[in-house]
Amino acid sequence: MALILHAGKTNKNAFKALIVAEYTGVKIELAENFEMGVSNKTPEFIKMNPLGKVPVLETPDGAIFESNAIARYVARLKSYESPLFGSSLLEYGQVEQWVDFSTTEIDTGLGNWYRPRVGLTPYLPAAEEAVVASFKRSMGALNTHLASNTYLVGHSVTLADIAMICTLYLGFSWLLPKSFTSEFPHVERYFWTLVNQPNFKKFMGEVKQAEALPPVQSAKKPAQPKEAAKAKAKEEPKKAKEEPKKAAPEEEEAPKPKAKNPLDLLPPSKMILDDWKRLYSNTKTNFREVAIKGFWDMYDPEGYSLWFCDYKYNDENTVSFVTMNKVGGFLQRMDLARKYAFGKMLVIGNEPPYKVKGLWLFRGPEIPKFILDECYDMELYEWTKVDISDEAQKERASQMIEDQEPFEGEALLDAKCFK
Repeated sequence: MALILHAGKTNKNAFKALIVAEYTGVKIELAENFEMGVSNKTPEFIKMNPLGKVPVLETPDGAIFESNAIARYVARLKSYESPLFGSSLLEYGQVEQWVDFSTTEIDTGLGNWYRPRVGLTPYLPAAEEAVVASFKRSMGALNTHLASNTYLVGHSVTLADIAMICTLYLGFSWLLPKSFTSEFPHVERYFWTLVNQPNFKKFMGEVKQAEALPPVQSAKKPAQPKEAAKAKAKEEPKKAKEEPKKAAPEEEEAPKPKAKNPLDLLPPSKMILDDWKRLYSNTKTNFREVAIKGFWDMYDPEGYSLWFCDYKYNDENTVSFVTMNKVGGFLQRMDLARKYAFGKMLVIGNEPPYKVKGLWLFRGPEIPKFILDECYDMELYEWTKVDISDEAQKERASQMIEDQEPFEGEALLDAKCFK
């Protein structure tokens, strides 16, 4: 008996086992005439998976459900030491790590974003905002890893890549337009490279990216029972006699205003952040005399705070472009703070390991809590509040704003500005 996979031909979770089979030489047949909503409700199917979910793999020895479990089984069917699990025990653990990540972070995030938009669950703008922020964190972590890795683990395709690409396939095809994915260029490169590999393309075909987010649809309301509908129809003529004058329909309740960011509730500050950003951008000569002097003239220690940051793991910064990409990813993920912050990040040194240091201006007396909560990079740095009464610290801050070189006796490899 051949292995029979019960699922539709376009099921992204079924793709996992089918692509694995291409890499391992295992023969799998799709169940004939499978119809979602019909085939998976039969007694024979329910016996294989009591929940009636797909895919299910039918083997000579019994059935397996859950797509990742099926893919693992197929990967090891011919050899327990499958190269799809890496070349060492460590790589095996990393493969499993990314398989789990694809499910718990990427697949969950996509589903929580997609279902309310297409009317499968109620749509709540505030809930979507939280879902998108969480999903961006997951995509940011994936993008950072792929900045220095062609594949998720090792130097060839593993089960981790197959699971991740099959999960991203739904996102790129139905939910994520270019305007969203462009924030994660390494994920884009990774996705388009692999979906065009023969073993992927055989099942996915020519993948086309979504042009826009799907429009929000109302959640479907349960159908009204026929008897209740008839009774209601009979009552309506009576109501018409009793109430000849039809009352005007009630106005829909106005949407509740979006909760304000706590920083917007702070007392007004004499420092206008946009004025400083404009001065910084427009000053092309005499930077110290114009921009730096202007900054300290504008700075309001009651309304804003300055912070030095030092990367905790500089010994890992052994490759220049990877280090610079790491900083770039951090600044991308800080986009949520653009209205309330200005920052300078320096990559320092001619030779590895490179040092990463920064200076940040935040609205309020402390680092805003929503930034600490939403941007996971924050915990990778040591943060020290600048004491502007200390002339040495004030001068150090000025040098960082100015991109002074050498900085603290070392050359600048790169300097990035967040504004």
